[in-house]
Amino acid sequence: MMILDKQKPPIAVKKPYEKIFPLLQFCTSGYIVLIAILFSTGLLSVSCGSFPKQSAEAQSQRRSAARKKGGPVPVDVGIARPGFLRSPLEYTGTTTPFRTVSLRSQIEGQLLELNVDVGDDIKQGQIVAQIDDALLKTTLNQAQAELAALKSEVARATSQISNARVEVEKARLELLQAQADAKRQEKLLKEGAIAQQTAEQTRTTARTNAQVLRATQEKVRTEQQALAIAKGRLSAQVAVVAQAQERKSYGQVKSPITGVVLEKMTEPGNLLQPGNEIIKIADFSRIKVVVEVSELELANIQMGQSVKVRLDAFPEEKYIGSITRISPAADATARLVPVEIVILNDDGKIGSGLLSRIVFKGDAPKNIVAPLRAIQGAKGAQASGQMGNGKVFVITRKDGKTKVTARRVTLGKQADGKVEILSGLQPGESYVTRSGKPLTDGDVVKLSMLSETSATTEKK
Repeated sequence: MMILDKQKPPIAVKKPYEKIFPLLQFCTSGYIVLIAILFSTGLLSVSCGSFPKQSAEAQSQRRSAARKKGGPVPVDVGIARPGFLRSPLEYTGTTTPFRTVSLRSQIEGQLLELNVDVGDDIKQGQIVAQIDDALLKTTLNQAQAELAALKSEVARATSQISNARVEVEKARLELLQAQADAKRQEKLLKEGAIAQQTAEQTRTTARTNAQVLRATQEKVRTEQQALAIAKGRLSAQVAVVAQAQERKSYGQVKSPITGVVLEKMTEPGNLLQPGNEIIKIADFSRIKVVVEVSELELANIQMGQSVKVRLDAFPEEKYIGSITRISPAADATARLVPVEIVILNDDGKIGSGLLSRIVFKGDAPKNIVAPLRAIQGAKGAQASGQMGNGKVFVITRKDGKTKVTARRVTLGKQADGKVEILSGLQPGESYVTRSGKPLTDGDVVKLSMLSETSATTEKK
């Protein structure tokens, strides 16, 4: 009896074509994928080649459709205002006191007192220092004593003149009496009533009295001359006394102005000579600023013209100054002309050495200034710098919608991307400054967030 072993599972024998089939499947699927990739690439190439044309056409169709539908066009809007093509130039300068006074000693002597310090406010006529004036007092006393002596001499000469005049009057009366006696004696002599000797005596007496009168009159003239000399000496001594008093007053140093002490140049105890500086005083009631202006700007400034002043120390404050001096001489190298501006400083807030910025104020602007991009057809008109015409779109409200109206304007000068509008646009009117799409007359628009608004350009 034959014993059978456990049967092993039969081994599947693959046929030759079955071994090749998976490979064919893989190749077939790869081929299909390759064909799909090539096909998609071709389609993509075809679509990319036709996209710009189709996009432009689509945009044109959408724009036409938007206009047909009345869709608002977003625009930036500005308000017409007079202005300047260029911003005024700004100059820098440094503040200085309106005037500075240096107090100096006028006499020789020791400085006894100095009553002020740097930064102190002082008034005109205030005594700020005391110099030793003992020698000046002595000189003044001597001059006054001499003056008193001369006054006595003048008084004595005046009295002598009075006495001499009395003597003259007495001699004149005696002469008249003697002349009368001589005349009477001469008559009696002719009648034989008196002797010749008696008549001769009366004539002698009359001649003597005449000589006495002449002598007293001469004495009066002499005394008058002496009085005139004494009066001259007295006048000279009065001047000497006044000078001595004036020099003595120099011992007290007084401020000639109201101001602030800037600097002390000496201290008490120092010996001063005439001309030695004691302190410096500054007048801050007004402030000066000197700026150097180009010679090309001289035509735009004049004496008394108002200027705007801004100080970095007080950025929130606005000051107005005036031109008080324009130097007649310009710097030969830089061609710059010093110009002096004065600012009122009533509150005393502005000090010295502060940086200031000056802008010369011109006449008020007369023409409206608009961005050049807001003007349609402006390039050809302004190519030669001559006036021309252009077109702007003005904002209007009609039937509850915000629309634009094309308007012709006359143009002036242009600079820095701006142009003057001489006519055609009134101050306060709203106009389109920028639009993302070309505009036509009557288009409905929508104001952007950057737009300026007024009563006529309120956003819907």
